[in-house]
Amino acid sequence: MKISEKQLAQVNDRIKALVTAGSFYGKKLEEAGITSVANAEEFEKLPFSEKADLRDAYPLGLMTAPEEEIVRIHSSSGTTGLPVIIPYTAKDVDDWGEMFRRCYETAGITNKDRIHITPGYGLWTAGIGFQNGCEKLGAMAIPMGPGNTEKQLQMMMDLKSTVLCSTSSYALLLAEEIEKRGIRDKIHLKKGVIGSERWGKAMRERIQGILGIELYDIYGLTEIYGPGIGINCPNSEYMHIWDDYVYLEIIDPQTGENLPDGEWGEIVITTLVKEGAPLIRYRTHDLRHDEDQGRQCIPGSDRGSHREVRGRFQRVSDPHFPLRRPRHDASLRRGGRRQRGLREPRQADRPEDQGRHRLHADRQDRRERPPSEKREEVEARDRRALPVNGRLSPECPKGIRGYCFALFYLVVFQCIHSLYICSIFRLEPFVLPVN
Repeated sequence: MKISEKQLAQVNDRIKALVTAGSFYGKKLEEAGITSVANAEEFEKLPFSEKADLRDAYPLGLMTAPEEEIVRIHSSSGTTGLPVIIPYTAKDVDDWGEMFRRCYETAGITNKDRIHITPGYGLWTAGIGFQNGCEKLGAMAIPMGPGNTEKQLQMMMDLKSTVLCSTSSYALLLAEEIEKRGIRDKIHLKKGVIGSERWGKAMRERIQGILGIELYDIYGLTEIYGPGIGINCPNSEYMHIWDDYVYLEIIDPQTGENLPDGEWGEIVITTLVKEGAPLIRYRTHDLRHDEDQGRQCIPGSDRGSHREVRGRFQRVSDPHFPLRRPRHDASLRRGGRRQRGLREPRQADRPEDQGRHRLHADRQDRRERPPSEKREEVEARDRRALPVNGRLSPECPKGIRGYCFALFYLVVFQCIHSLYICSIFRLEPFVLPVN
């Protein structure tokens, strides 16, 4: 879908703001002689922006609005290099909340719902994004944050939460914990809004099978507001992107050329009204498959939709995206042959992948527990390790039980071996004298 005249005018306004502010990105545009674009063809010739460019602007080189208008910053994790810091104006925060409100409404969530928010807060955009949209909707936010599964489940039961907002791995951990404890009848969840991690069909079905709730996949990036710029339609894999705030292109990741509808390609995003740190043609390295971008599946909506993001695209030239042998997916094939130039994205469909998700969530849960709870857990584990009536408790951890059994068999073996040696050399076993 070509960029509209209204969107072109919005892009020109953002280019003007970038150049006027003299920000890091604005200077790059000015050096390239770019001050405006007249049509869609000119827009498609604009240079891409990459995460590496954003890192070069660390810490506040991306700031385009005057500093007195900046009310907040968020940041990427920085696990693969310098973090990217994104400034937000009050309008940016309000626009982000509006997009997230639409996401909740698309999922059928209303102001009568109680929204249980488990993603992290702080510099990360996840937790505060879910809460921002919740407050815009007028629903009750339960800002739990990550970890502390015991308290999560207690609050979920006591407050009768109806919506779970979570990463896929933590949603799976909570679902399996609910199943293990047999408390499903005490849980009032009806819907789940899941994001921030890749997840596949098997994981989705596992969570739904245990909790019996509708699941929605939410999309977003820290560099582009955060989660909430799109959500899948009810009972469909199509995802609505709010194109009055962001404009999406699908490009061939090898050539950079725009692709027609129906082709797998890399998502490129342009922010249309963002003030704090506008981005023009930002390469996300996410894939999508767009078969019917103009399709309307929300009654009364005039906003476009696209196929759901299938995973992180991996380039051979990028050291942070190591080359792996892909797991083939029939949906990526046309006429029995793969599209050239693209590797199929990998999803967490296999049991071992789900195991890794559970392990990650479990570790996150333990990290987030307060020290007092960690001490109580250690003391409880030590109590379970103590013998009861001369026998190890059945609840004793496997590692300790194994160690005790090994020690027991070692002692028995040494006794038998000593008796054997005594019998060979006709030695009397050593006996302590008795007075």
